Amino acid sequence: MNDKKNKVKKIFDSIAFRYDFLNHLLSFGIDNYWRLKALKLTGLDKDSILLDVACGTGDVAIAARKFGVRNIYGADFSFNMLSLFNQKSNWIHGRCIQMVAEKLPVKSNSITNITVAFGVRNFYNIQEGFDSFFDILKEKGKVTIIEFRMPINIFFKILYKFYFKKILPLIGGIISGDKAAYKYLPNSVEEFDEKINMPELLKNSGFEKIEKHTLTFGIVQVIIATK
Repeated sequence: MNDKKNKVKKIFDSIAFRYDFLNHLLSFGIDNYWRLKALKLTGLDKDSILLDVACGTGDVAIAARKFGVRNIYGADFSFNMLSLFNQKSNWIHGRCIQMVAEKLPVKSNSITNITVAFGVRNFYNIQEGFDSFFDILKEKGKVTIIEFRMPINIFFKILYKFYFKKILPLIGGIISGDKAAYKYLPNSVEEFDEKINMPELLKNSGFEKIEKHTLTFGIVQVIIATK
């Protein structure tokens, strides 16, 4: 488990300074829509207390501000990602903490919302992470997960895999200077989609109401679980 944790940290520390640019480029800018749609489905408002886990450079937290949320915290294992988040948003200063999802040093029953955008597949123990989420959420609190998935349509799946396995690693590797990172990312999506049943793991942690939404021809899923 520590091998995966350290590998993921190394990858994201390495690509942090090109991360935002590549996210928008490689998703053709649709990643902004995915975040806003997920937050709208969640129903955030000015009374929400949000912890954005695997927050990266803070795009989800920044989007949440548009919904009136002011009580926002960020958590990520990559120091370089958190540094960039702090540079992008002066209101997050002192509210970003370097930590892993599995060991959140947060008081039980203290958070109304947790978000994780494209980060669950990088957890070193997903069940532990979800257990931690359940513990710190208030009653009726929600965890909102945005994650890639493999599309069901066969024709689109072939095109998607070609882009994800051939084009994305090539462009990502050239621009970021880290070819290994942009091979790991698409490979992790396929492996995650084949092996991990997130609704089942969320139920194991105690969540009862679980919604699942698919976006953009089924390449992205939004899962909202309520405590």
